[in-house]
Amino acid sequence: MKFYVGITDYNWFITLKEAKYEEVNFWRPGGKASFKALDEGGMFLFKLHSPHDFIVGGGFFLKFSTLPVSLAWEAFGPANGVKSFYELKNSIWKYKKTSPSIDSDPQIGCIILTNCFYFEEEDWIEVPGDWSRNIVQGKTYDSSEYHGAILYNKIQKRILSRDFVKEPHGDRYGKGVLIKPRLGQGSFKVVVTDAYHRRCAITGEKTLPALEAAHIKPYSQNGPHDIKNGILLRRDYHTLFDRGYITIDKDFHILVSHRIHDDYGNGKEYYSRHGSKLAVLPNRKEQLPDSSFLEWHNKKVYLG
Repeated sequence: MKFYVGITDYNWFITLKEAKYEEVNFWRPGGKASFKALDEGGMFLFKLHSPHDFIVGGGFFLKFSTLPVSLAWEAFGPANGVKSFYELKNSIWKYKKTSPSIDSDPQIGCIILTNCFYFEEEDWIEVPGDWSRNIVQGKTYDSSEYHGAILYNKIQKRILSRDFVKEPHGDRYGKGVLIKPRLGQGSFKVVVTDAYHRRCAITGEKTLPALEAAHIKPYSQNGPHDIKNGILLRRDYHTLFDRGYITIDKDFHILVSHRIHDDYGNGKEYYSRHGSKLAVLPNRKEQLPDSSFLEWHNKKVYLG
C-alpha cells in the first residue's frame, strides 16, 4: 500500500488539532501542479517542518482540486488551518510573492483529506531513517518496503490503540486501506462543483462566485453529503429549488411551478426553462443525480 508524508506548518497543524477537524484542506499556494501520489482513500500523513522532524497525524485522501482562495474558504473555513479568510489570503500572497492588486482571488492547490486524526506530542513519530531534509513538499512510501513498513506499522498501532479514526458505518475497504473517505460539507461543495464542470446545471452559468452546491434532499432532512444528492446551481435557482418553485424530474427535465407567478407576479426567465433538459451534467454515470432523491424532491418539496 502506498501512502504519503506531506510537510506542513506547525501552526496549521495546531489550529486543526485544537478544533479536531475531521475534514481539512491541505493547501498548496502554487495552484498549478496536481497531486497524483495517492488514489482515493490513500493515507496522507502530516510531517512538521524541521526542526520538528516528526509525523504528528494525518488523514485520508479524497481528491485534489485547484480552487480560488475564496471558494476554498467558503468550503472549509478554519479547516484550511488558519483562523480567518484574511489570514489565508495573506499567507498565500506571501508564499506567491504577489499582492491583491495583481491577484485578487489567487488559485491554490487543494488536497482534500477526510477522517483526519491528530497525535498528542507523546505519540509523535520520528521520520523514517531514509528521510532527507532536502525534501520540500513530501514523499511517497510503500508499506511493502522496509522504511515504509516500519512507519506504516507505527501509524497503525497509534490509530488502533487510541481510536483516532471514527468508522460510523464500519466500512473498512480495500487492501491495506483503513477507511473509506466520507464527504463532509466542504468536500461536498468541491466535488459537486468539479463534477458539473463549474457551471450551473440549469443555465450553464460559469461565474463561480454565483454558483452553489445544492443538496437535492436537504442535509437537515437526512439527505447525505453524497455527489448523487448534489447539483450545482446559480444562487437564485438554488433558492427557488430549495423552496419548491423549481424541481428536476428523473429524466433531468426542469419543472417550474405556477406558484412563482401566483406568489410574486413574475418569473418569465424561469418559465422559459420549463420542460427543457439540464444544460450541464457530470460526465461520469456514478455522479449523476440519483432518481430516488429527485423523486423525493418532486413529491415532498415541489409546489406543482
